[in-house]
Amino acid sequence: MQRYFVNTNPETNRFTINGDDYHHIARVMRMKSGETIVCVTKEGKSAVCQIAEITDEQVVANVVKWEDETTELPIKVSIASGLPKGDKLEWIIQKGTELGATDFVPFLASRSIVKWDEKKAKKKVERWQKIAKEAAEQSYRSKIPQVFSPVHIKTLLEQAANYDFKLVAYEEEAKQGEVAVLAKTLSEIKAGQSLLMVFGPEGGLSTQEISLLKENGFSVCGLGPRILRTETAPLYFLSAVSYHKELLR
Repeated sequence: MQRYFVNTNPETNRFTINGDDYHHIARVMRMKSGETIVCVTKEGKSAVCQIAEITDEQVVANVVKWEDETTELPIKVSIASGLPKGDKLEWIIQKGTELGATDFVPFLASRSIVKWDEKKAKKKVERWQKIAKEAAEQSYRSKIPQVFSPVHIKTLLEQAANYDFKLVAYEEEAKQGEVAVLAKTLSEIKAGQSLLMVFGPEGGLSTQEISLLKENGFSVCGLGPRILRTETAPLYFLSAVSYHKELLR
């Protein structure tokens, strides 16, 4: 059943859908009146709906039943990625959304190869946000992760003060055999609390950046004995979170 996020709350148990989602329903999927879809509100409430009408501009769908279950991780997980080259961040956003990330915070690391172009920033962030929306629909998420515009590490540190737990993945810790910090953190964190996890770009984080993160309350951890690519490490981490907080509960 196709899933769509709606921007407005239903009036008398009726949703109105327009824009790109209208186009997808009417032109791509070629749905007809009487077919069913799932609509999700901004608050994360989802409902099975029946299409009542398709006009030239909008789709009107009536609520058949509200769903009670949630598909969100029990903790809030933010992924901060040192800005990588190419489409690697798009991959992180797409797959990270499927795995339950709450939001994504790209940051300009000292070893980031990509030079951020402020003139193209708006369109780039809009594309990332669209990728997150489509991935959230595909994976039956109740909420769309937010994708932020890239920030400098100073801003990232300021934002980090709002989190309950803060970790940074560092390959040098992995090489030294560090295996306890992540497991300990996932054992301590409670449902509803927040966790910020920082990953470096292709060249990794510099020793200066690691020192700065540690000075601001971050715990440094390894992610197993193998060195992971910048686009692989966040997915490994999110899988570990899901296993620990969902499958083992």
